[in-house]
Amino acid sequence: MISEHLSEGTSYLHDFDPRLKIIVALIYSVTVALLTNFTLLFASLVFSLVLVTWGRLSIATVLKRLLVINGFVFFLWLVLPFSYEGKTLFEVGPLAATQPGVYQALRITLKSNAIILCLMALLSTSPTFMLVHALHHLKVPSKLVHLFFFTYRYIHVIYTEFTRLHTAMKVRSFTPSTNIHTYKSYAYLVGMLLVRSYERSKRIYQSMLCRGFNGKFHTLYHFESKPQELVSAAIMTVFVLLIAIGQWIPLGKILTF
Repeated sequence: MISEHLSEGTSYLHDFDPRLKIIVALIYSVTVALLTNFTLLFASLVFSLVLVTWGRLSIATVLKRLLVINGFVFFLWLVLPFSYEGKTLFEVGPLAATQPGVYQALRITLKSNAIILCLMALLSTSPTFMLVHALHHLKVPSKLVHLFFFTYRYIHVIYTEFTRLHTAMKVRSFTPSTNIHTYKSYAYLVGMLLVRSYERSKRIYQSMLCRGFNGKFHTLYHFESKPQELVSAAIMTVFVLLIAIGQWIPLGKILTF
């Protein structure tokens, strides 16, 4: 959910230290993915919405991305309610939707939306190169960082090349259908895309070597966490710890302790 378009804003989160945002986003995502309590899941969703508001993200852009995610979640709702044994809530023909199945589908829906909203608010508000630089500062292996950066950077280039080749096929009156000619044409398309991608990668690597690339991205800008940013990150981390405590330590035990 990283978008350069969303990184062009002027909110507080846009100027936030990317290193802190990556750490908070990682801890938050792992914690929410392990939650099962509905109260805590709804609280996490509200927290993510607060972050989106704090980041002043475009509502239309956020809804568009949520629509894509929930399109996949919709298919889970078609399967999970009918895949668990338990108390029957309703029936659709010969299929019976059970309470455990509906609850599981609802958990996945809340988790996915909460995590995606958080990632959009924290990570999409920083340019990709800043995130790459932050990953280097966090001692992530260089090969993984380079793989992430080049994948994100050149997937758009590959898509543009695919569009150009596909357009050339249409200009030559190619009409897809279910026959051998169509399958062979798409096979040639994929083959040409792989060949051109390989050739382009060699040219890019040679140009990087000519510019003195030695396996590291050098920059004149280095991160410096401000006191208010550290306080904000600490507050976010405390919230994550609270929902983790609420999940794994029942409220009764906390009160009796």
